[in-house]
Amino acid sequence: MASGTKRLPRAVREQQMLDAAIAVFAEHGFSDSSMDAIAAKAGISKPMLYLYYGSKDELFSACMSRESGRFMDAMSAGFDPDMRQRDQARTLVREFLRYVHEHSQSWRVLYRVAAGATGFTHIVEDARRSITEMVTDLIRRGTTVDSAGDIDFELTAVAIVGAGEAVADRISAGDVDLETATELLLGITWRGLRGVGSAIPPE
Repeated sequence: MASGTKRLPRAVREQQMLDAAIAVFAEHGFSDSSMDAIAAKAGISKPMLYLYYGSKDELFSACMSRESGRFMDAMSAGFDPDMRQRDQARTLVREFLRYVHEHSQSWRVLYRVAAGATGFTHIVEDARRSITEMVTDLIRRGTTVDSAGDIDFELTAVAIVGAGEAVADRISAGDVDLETATELLLGITWRGLRGVGSAIPPE
């Protein structure tokens, strides 16, 4: 154990453990991550880790709770119902991808590791549902096509969120830079918003 770590306040120690767990889970996934590896990453003993978090499931649940809260806070901060549709779309896309860029390990745990961990998929689904609702509202407020209905708004939002997750995966893996990804996703998003309720022209 590192010298002086016993003097850390409990709240600080908990965050230290969660930070270490996120790093290990992001690299190895849930099944292949061990409490030994997480304790070593945090610079503490395994008994101390178990004292704070009684099992790997409990520790992973705490990680998911903290990271999903941070993610939704970032998205909510960028949502303004009084903003013009185009400006709001740009703000949401930038906030979303900036978060992924700055917290790539968190993104991988939230949207990839949790999706394959038994008992945690509902957290992924809840976060995705909240983002989809934001986008659906954004589309509904800005659409002037008379033929567009709720199903058009919802399915367009689902498509945009799905594209966003795919682009975010590339950012978290370091395959594409933030600005390139942002402009790409903005283009996809804006075309999707403008196309709501528009039928494909016949050949």
